[in-house]
Amino acid sequence: MIRAQNIFIVGPMGAGKSTVGRQLAEALSYTFKDSDQEIQRRTGVDIPTIFEFEGEAGFRARERQVIVDLVAGERIVLATGGGVILDPENRQDLAARGVVIYLHCSAEQQHARTARDRNRPLLDTEEPLQRLRELMEEREPLYRQVADMVVTTEKRGTGSVVKEIVRRLEEGATGVL
Repeated sequence: MIRAQNIFIVGPMGAGKSTVGRQLAEALSYTFKDSDQEIQRRTGVDIPTIFEFEGEAGFRARERQVIVDLVAGERIVLATGGGVILDPENRQDLAARGVVIYLHCSAEQQHARTARDRNRPLLDTEEPLQRLRELMEEREPLYRQVADMVVTTEKRGTGSVVKEIVRRLEEGATGVL
């Protein structure tokens, strides 16, 4: 039996949070939400524009408010931004209001999936792969701290990942896959 009122998906950019989240919500008959899309909807601009005018701190403040609002929902699958776990209050809210699933993949896999995406301001650098490795080193312990379940998306199709999550939710299983 699925015990989750809400399911929150965390992990690095390129791990598949939005893609997996959308399909997981459909499989469970939940409502899908994406915190980055919600920020863009509320501001009317894309994330790189927010970073350009408000910096990362401005973006994180907006992200915090969106998280407060979205975790109050019921029967949602929420795909979060990769840095959502940097704020201790976000981690606390996510852990308190649902099951947190950490989608894990290597920096190399992230790079392959995000190489042509221009909507990633943190990768606007000469060495995006190195930046992904640095972000992973900083954030990995926080993803694991908040996660009820860790699932790898490394070299896996979305359908396989979704089936595994549904099975583990039904079994009440947590931990590393």
